[in-house]
Amino acid sequence: MVTDATRYNSTVMRIAIGADHAGFALKQHLVAALTRLGHQIDDLGTHSSEPVDYPDICARVARAVVAHRADRGIVIGGSGQGEQMAANKVRGTRAALCNDLYTARMSRQHNDANVLAMGARIVGCGLADEIVSVWLSTEFEGGRHQRRIDQIAALENPERV
Repeated sequence: MVTDATRYNSTVMRIAIGADHAGFALKQHLVAALTRLGHQIDDLGTHSSEPVDYPDICARVARAVVAHRADRGIVIGGSGQGEQMAANKVRGTRAALCNDLYTARMSRQHNDANVLAMGARIVGCGLADEIVSVWLSTEFEGGRHQRRIDQIAALENPERV
């Protein structure tokens, strides 16, 4: 459990978070931890462990980020795969599946990920705390990576397909 205020970045952020039933318990843990650290949390569901489909929840999180109602988003499911895919369907979203610290850091440093996807059946609360801490505190390097982000964004233009 996160107890140190230096974790999850010292900058207060607005974070939209959502999960399906498989990710519900981990979402609840992260909401409590992030709230304790002063972050503003927008919990977009689900609100129980009853079975639910995740695409709409993940799209709501992604839309909140793209519309600047949240600085970052977090989506959680069993593996995180489908959640990442659903979030990435929202134009302007760069969702990254990060079930380890290296991909969490690189998704921010090189890819400027704005939505974090995690699998609750893969990571426990302790590792999830560390992943979120790294992900929130890592800055985008820009430079040559910005050119690649621009190229990815251009792929969202239907005329280029």
